[in-house]
Amino acid sequence: MLLNITRENHTPLHQAERERDRLPPISSNSSSGLDRGPKLPYPSLNFISNHRKEDGSHSLSSQFILPGIRHGMVRHGRELPPICPNVRLKHQHQHRITVDNLPPEVRARFASDPVMPLRIKTVKEFQEDIERATVSGDWKQVHDFYLTTFGSFLELNAAFKKDSSPPFNTIEDSGINTKFVNAVYDALSLTPPDAQRAVLKGIINSLLREWKGRRTKDDLRAYFILVQNPQCTSPATYVIYAHLLRQIAVLVEADHYFLMHWFKKLSQKRFKQLVERLHLFISTRLFPVKPEELPPMAKCSWWIPSATKVLSLLNAANIISSTPILPFVDFYNPTLDHTDFMEDYRIWQTQGNSTRFTFCQFAFILSTVVKKAVIQKDSEQQMISMARQSLVDKVSRRQRVDMSLLFLNIKVRRLQLVSDSMDELTRNRADLKKKLKVSFVGEAGLDMGGLTKEWFLLLVRQIFHTDYGMFTFFKDSHCHWFSSWKCDNFSEFRLVGVLMGLAVYNSITLDISFPPCVYKKLLTLPVVPCDLDPPVGMATLTLDDLQQVMPDLSHGLAELLSYEGNVEEDFCTTFQVSQEELGVIKSYNLKPGGDKIPVTNQNRKEYVQLYVDFLLNKSIYRQFTTFYYGFHSVCASDALMLLRPEEVEILVCGSPNLDMSSLQKAAQYEGYSKTDPTIRAFWDVVLGFPLKFQKRLLHFSTGSDRVPVGGMADLNFKISKIDASTDWLPISHTCFNQICLPPYKNKKELKQKLTIAISNAEGFGLE
Repeated sequence: MLLNITRENHTPLHQAERERDRLPPISSNSSSGLDRGPKLPYPSLNFISNHRKEDGSHSLSSQFILPGIRHGMVRHGRELPPICPNVRLKHQHQHRITVDNLPPEVRARFASDPVMPLRIKTVKEFQEDIERATVSGDWKQVHDFYLTTFGSFLELNAAFKKDSSPPFNTIEDSGINTKFVNAVYDALSLTPPDAQRAVLKGIINSLLREWKGRRTKDDLRAYFILVQNPQCTSPATYVIYAHLLRQIAVLVEADHYFLMHWFKKLSQKRFKQLVERLHLFISTRLFPVKPEELPPMAKCSWWIPSATKVLSLLNAANIISSTPILPFVDFYNPTLDHTDFMEDYRIWQTQGNSTRFTFCQFAFILSTVVKKAVIQKDSEQQMISMARQSLVDKVSRRQRVDMSLLFLNIKVRRLQLVSDSMDELTRNRADLKKKLKVSFVGEAGLDMGGLTKEWFLLLVRQIFHTDYGMFTFFKDSHCHWFSSWKCDNFSEFRLVGVLMGLAVYNSITLDISFPPCVYKKLLTLPVVPCDLDPPVGMATLTLDDLQQVMPDLSHGLAELLSYEGNVEEDFCTTFQVSQEELGVIKSYNLKPGGDKIPVTNQNRKEYVQLYVDFLLNKSIYRQFTTFYYGFHSVCASDALMLLRPEEVEILVCGSPNLDMSSLQKAAQYEGYSKTDPTIRAFWDVVLGFPLKFQKRLLHFSTGSDRVPVGGMADLNFKISKIDASTDWLPISHTCFNQICLPPYKNKKELKQKLTIAISNAEGFGLE
């Protein structure tokens, strides 16, 4: 069957589609390699994009030429037009030839009745063909294999499908011989250029095919195979790659579901190659090294949306995998850090998930650096808005304007830190979105950022101390969890929520050790509801979440689920659990009448799920609800919807992983150079410190012992020289992330003085 691409008798819409969707010519006689870009202008080939007419049928833009039937074009599926164009309509039914009237050998040529070609080549035979061609230099057999295999979706299935008979219409098995696919693609780079061009030519022919109705599973298999083509790393192939991505992107949701599950079956190596290839495509389209290699952006504005949508399938496959194939940070595209992401955010804010594409619709692709910047700028806008409103209110009432009204001013005593902070935050509840300024009673420090950092650090340290009773620390998991004791006033939990919100709002990192499920619960509802009755923070949590809080209990429940004996007789437990609250053991039913319902082999899964829900949701509901409202009273923002739970944790706490070598590389000097003996001795001492003292040094010089989102370079760490006696201890200015060193005589003296300084770094010592 021949495929004739017509250029006549098309509507303006079809003409526009042809002009927009162009494929580059693949000439088998071309002498240029794949590293050269396509030459413009491109020939006008009509690319099929599965458009529908008003009556719901698909538009046809290609003709099938049947043997013995000149100018015959398929209409309405299986009916052919009259042989003679001059036949009158009233006699049309007598002269019309249908597919059913044709001989079987002609009927078999129609795409509606595909016949799977017989292909019996094995991986071993293919590899032997490659070896023979490499030795002899005769690549004709290999060339013909590539040309035939990639010439149509039917041939792709014939070559790579495990068995042509079974349909393999399941999400668990794509039915593809992945070992053979990998061997064919791995060998492709070893073949001569004409074989590689044959593959691209075949892909063009495959993509130019047209179907009616929904895609078959064989079509999905073909897409699954083609998208793994390693040739798509070259800008010379990007026009073809873009059309492939668009066809995958516009598939219906059910087809995406199959592809998503097939993607998760790929090896980590192949999966990562797919992700990196898509990132490279997006980055190159945004910032091409050689713009002349690609069509103008105006004519291919759909490239990036298509690639991002396909990347979202891989991200979904990564999420649903029992163990993530790649860390979520591998889906970040650093190139987007250099785009106008705030404009993207504003469009997303106003139009949401409308038909207009924005990267914010696919937030997984945005790095934490971008999301932090969006939140900061969004916060600044809200701060400016609040300050302006306060100023207008004062002026309208003809009151004296005090510049302090532009800030959230907190004044506390060190000895009454928690109570004073609660009183101040409650009194200034309406000003939480203003810029934070902290002062300590009786101390002369002017808050340029350092006092604010210290206030956060001291307050968090006191609230999270086990003696305070608000939180329980689990040594096995090294994390804090909400105490389950009941009381009439949970306002202090609101204070903790406000603190976390203010930290995000003011770009302060906190030393808080919450398990990841806390951040999942925080993101269950992005906006604080007006009605306090709806449940808040009730996330769907599993045994894996419990394992991050109470690993021993989680292990015991996992053993209960896998126990092969009689659970009821051997465990003798019911749907009632007990826990200690302020030294008193209290019992709770997991379901009505739970104390009388034994746990059996049949209901043990329900028991475990209810127990996990009780521990992580219901038993701390009042505490967490108050904490939740405190956080969202500060951070109620659309920008919060862009974040993953892990990213909220990084924004709140920073990273606990210190890399002092990176700090050394990023350090700035004033009065010293990096080759001075004092500086060399300083870094020798610091790099030799245990982690505990490295954290103390970071706290001493910056006011926090955590690493911000952007890494050590974002600290703007500075070492300055002071002309003072070497008897002096080092001095720090936490508001400027600066440490001042006298010119110590040797490394031993520097280590002794520095150790004393960082071990006694709290407070200004002024009364």
